[in-house]
Amino acid sequence: MSAGEHPARAERRWGAAPGWIGFYALTLAAWAAAALMDPALNPPEGPAALGLDWWRDLCAAGARDARPWALVAMWAAMSAAMMAPTALPALRAFRDLTRAGAGGERDFFALLGGYLAVWLGFSALAALAQARLSALGAIDAEGRATALWLNAALLALAGLYQFSRLKQACLSKCRAPLTFFMERWRPGPLAAARMGVELGAVCLGCCWALMLLAFVGGTMNIAWMAAGTALMTLEKLPELGRPLTRPLGFALIGAAAATAAGALA
Repeated sequence: MSAGEHPARAERRWGAAPGWIGFYALTLAAWAAAALMDPALNPPEGPAALGLDWWRDLCAAGARDARPWALVAMWAAMSAAMMAPTALPALRAFRDLTRAGAGGERDFFALLGGYLAVWLGFSALAALAQARLSALGAIDAEGRATALWLNAALLALAGLYQFSRLKQACLSKCRAPLTFFMERWRPGPLAAARMGVELGAVCLGCCWALMLLAFVGGTMNIAWMAAGTALMTLEKLPELGRPLTRPLGFALIGAAAATAAGALA
């Protein structure tokens, strides 16, 4: 505590630390796991010596040979790594409310748990889709679509969804997290978990189509993950996101048209 700082203010400031430490630790762990599963990277032998090569081998055999739980784990790590930065403004708004006396530390973890539960459900569905597409020979061992028509369809879907009313409605809530929480606020961890589920559903409504572009860039491609994370994070910012959403849609539709032309050539 600095000199002259009010004790109650210092207690609130340092009391918030465990929640943020846990959040950033989860984010870093998810990115580390995703990086270790990227077949394009060649880490030094240190990780193998520490037993971390288990992560690299998790999906190395490709979706056709991987067990279902391995694909779910891969998608869960990817979703956590990409969605955590996009959720930061909402989590900060919730933390500000709890620091003002509207809740406690358990509420923050309950909210985060509800949010992650939604994306775990999405990860299970995405893993099922990847396993099915791989069985049909539509994607390769790195989770990348092998057919140009599938790439074109995914790009077109993501592009058209940028203009949908559902996308706009979800984005409006993500861009005003304080309003989102104040409209739903109830005390206690159970209510916080429910708000976390609702926040996760809104976030999923914003990002699911862009997340499916992993089948275009490669589900274990760390470069695609970084680019996707940057786009989805910027899109949720009020000042930067509004002028970005429609141009991004046009760009995706243009890429879909170019890909479809290549398929017909």
